[in-house]
Amino acid sequence: MSVPEIQAEELKNRLDKGDNLFLLDVRDEYEFEISNIGGHLIPLPELPRRLDELNASQEIVALCKMGPRGVKAVELLQKQGFKKVSNLRGGIHAWSDRVDRSVRKY
Repeated sequence: MSVPEIQAEELKNRLDKGDNLFLLDVRDEYEFEISNIGGHLIPLPELPRRLDELNASQEIVALCKMGPRGVKAVELLQKQGFKKVSNLRGGIHAWSDRVDRSVRKY
């Protein structure tokens, strides 16, 4: 199963246009407290039992620190029948590097 990805710049452009995207942050709570871009926090280990918090008809972008947990989240969601899901390539670090340097890297 392939995992669709979105680049940080494209995500920024889509958010600026007002596209209805659901940002799913799958990092741990302490990471989210260090830095975040306004996503909805559901740590990856909790995701299987919190699927009811997601709307399968809405486009979902999963993100983590650097990408691997986001990929796992997308794979899990695809297996559960979610069609409109993608991973933020490079995670919050890519966002910090290429979109908003004020977002703290750790």
